Amino acid sequence: MKEVGRVAFREEGNKWNAYYAMPHTMEGAMYLGSLSMDLARNPAIKESFMGLMRYVVGTLLEHVVGEKPTWKEPVDAPEHEKKK
Repeated sequence: MKEVGRVAFREEGNKWNAYYAMPHTMEGAMYLGSLSMDLARNPAIKESFMGLMRYVVGTLLEHVVGEKPTWKEPVDAPEHEKKK
């Protein structure tokens, strides 16, 4: 299956935000949702939120493309995507 996007997570202010983005860029990324950083500091809550966001995108892609995506292991954001 071809890479058609990714779920990207970013700490922005006091929020842990989730986006659907194209590979290698955040330009035009679609905001999915957020979690308070106070809650995101709890590993179980953070992982559950990340799983939910992947499930949402996976369900959408399955509906549009016809098959469920496979997820790669999470990686840190590339330097060019990090806020300075």
